[in-house]
Amino acid sequence: MNLHEFQAKQLLRERGLAVPDGVLVEQPEAVPEACARLGGTRWVVKAQIHSGGRGQSGGVVLVEGPDQAERETRRLLGSRLVTHQTGLGGLPVGSVLIERPTAIVRELYLGLLVDRTSEQLLFIASSAGGMDIERVAAETPEQILRVPVPLVVGVQPYQARRLGFGLGLDEARIQALGTLMERLYRLFIDTDASLIEINPLVLTDEGDLLALDAKIRLDDNALIRHPALAALHDPSQEDPRETAARAHALNYIHLDGHIGCMVNGAGLAMATLDLIKLQGGQPANFLDVGGGATAARVAEAFKLILSDPKVAAILVNIFGGIVRCDLIAEGIIQAVREVGVSVPIVVRLEGTNAALGRRMLAESGLALQTAEDLEAAAALAVAAAQRGLDSGTASHTVDGEGGV
Repeated sequence: MNLHEFQAKQLLRERGLAVPDGVLVEQPEAVPEACARLGGTRWVVKAQIHSGGRGQSGGVVLVEGPDQAERETRRLLGSRLVTHQTGLGGLPVGSVLIERPTAIVRELYLGLLVDRTSEQLLFIASSAGGMDIERVAAETPEQILRVPVPLVVGVQPYQARRLGFGLGLDEARIQALGTLMERLYRLFIDTDASLIEINPLVLTDEGDLLALDAKIRLDDNALIRHPALAALHDPSQEDPRETAARAHALNYIHLDGHIGCMVNGAGLAMATLDLIKLQGGQPANFLDVGGGATAARVAEAFKLILSDPKVAAILVNIFGGIVRCDLIAEGIIQAVREVGVSVPIVVRLEGTNAALGRRMLAESGLALQTAEDLEAAAALAVAAAQRGLDSGTASHTVDGEGGV
């Protein structure tokens, strides 16, 4: 789960880390009061969305005077900000953070993440702060510094010295960096985070290290231990289909293709996407219905898939292990009749009672194609989708309406 910048900075502030003074604004009428609270005549207006690259897209603006601050706030609130990370649809701006500007001497990058290869936490730092760290790593990898942190001992002074020397900091700043790293590490552990990123971490003209921007990503699976953090979730920043899927215990990720996929098991789902690509098709989604694929859950899965108007065919790939294939077939038949699916459906069943399940599908009277082999099923789905696209009949409805 991603946090907004203002939420991440609040967590940093609570841990004693320096962040700029700021006020969150959700209505343009609140801007004059916010500016008066911060003082001065110049401020930075920052759109709050779950994306980087806001500055290059007009989402971070330096303003002069309350009138300009209010105009920029009105421009941003209610808009959809498009960055290189959001895709063409952008993300909705529901609030802006107004901050006092900072006199910057240097911009650095500091991140803490899980390194699955070494099974440790890893600090990453760079003197190229304020830039896209992925681009820095690709174009100038020598500017990326890495220091692993064994969980047994935590952050040690030598690690801060190694990063500090690599960043060209003096002794006083290296000590401050060590304190910052220790507090970030403790925050990471205490919140079950998967990423904490400060970009840029700036050296001010007063010699302080200040988190000018911050990003925190939390482990969804650990949120049950952190109800206060779970309450910070902002569903407006997600695909509404993914939010709806979560409510039905479905794992759904929207993609850009034309073949809807319904699979039980994440590994099998990824293999299904690969087979579709291998056959020349483009998957429209990742959808894992889980091991206990009931008729109700399958029906909701069909609705999610069909909420994408680009879907021209559906591939159902189920391995009957926990649930028998005949019960899965019964659920598919019931769900298709309930939802009223109007695009071709290819079903591949394998596992316990697979033959019986396929026979039930064949005798259902529904326009379902079955296959025993996954590669053959993928080929059938790709061909069906292409026919729909070529004929211009790929659009569909659910319960008489487009979408769900």
